[in-house]
Amino acid sequence: MPNNARTRLKVCCISTSGEAATAVACGADAVGLVAHMPSGPGVIEDDLILNIARQIPPAVATWLLTSRTTAREIVEHVLTCGTNTVQIVSPIDPGEYQELRLDLPASTRIVQVVHVEDEYSFEIAQEYGRVADAVLLDSGRPLENELGGTGRTHNWDLSRHIVEKLDVPVFLAGGLTPQNIIEAIETVKPYGVDVCSGVRVNGRLNRTRLTEFAAAIACT
Repeated sequence: MPNNARTRLKVCCISTSGEAATAVACGADAVGLVAHMPSGPGVIEDDLILNIARQIPPAVATWLLTSRTTAREIVEHVLTCGTNTVQIVSPIDPGEYQELRLDLPASTRIVQVVHVEDEYSFEIAQEYGRVADAVLLDSGRPLENELGGTGRTHNWDLSRHIVEKLDVPVFLAGGLTPQNIIEAIETVKPYGVDVCSGVRVNGRLNRTRLTEFAAAIACT
């Protein structure tokens, strides 16, 4: 796990230019833009993702969340949406990464989601940690087509074990709120954290809750 002077903040499920501006103003290091998913919140059309991504300052990363599962489809999706990072939310064959590296722009970072369900998740994370630029630990259930945005936490002890063993940055997601984020960071020690529902009220990004969340991160 790379040395981490501070915990990075990714604000996910951004659905409007206004939400993006709020996230940036509150100190987000990255914004997540959710394309078509079988389940979960925050889904927007690809043309809106492109529009929002173009408005984000260069210092803030733009993450496309894609549920596509082949290198060809993922590359096409990234090029359509114009983001500088792709978050692959579905389990894919690690062999697809070679083609991804060849066909994506060299500057595009690839983040693989691993849903922490049991001890086997550690083996999955290790495998993806050899090919991805970063791994994001979430609380979905891929076999039930649940790929994120659950608002649930998972076993943070398992996540900590993954963080300790991987050589790439690891982000923690799943049910994070202003109330539990300090405990989450102190337990898992991730490179970064990813928040969606925990900083929203009635589905909308809430500046007060996001400010509280960011302030709590700064205390760790």
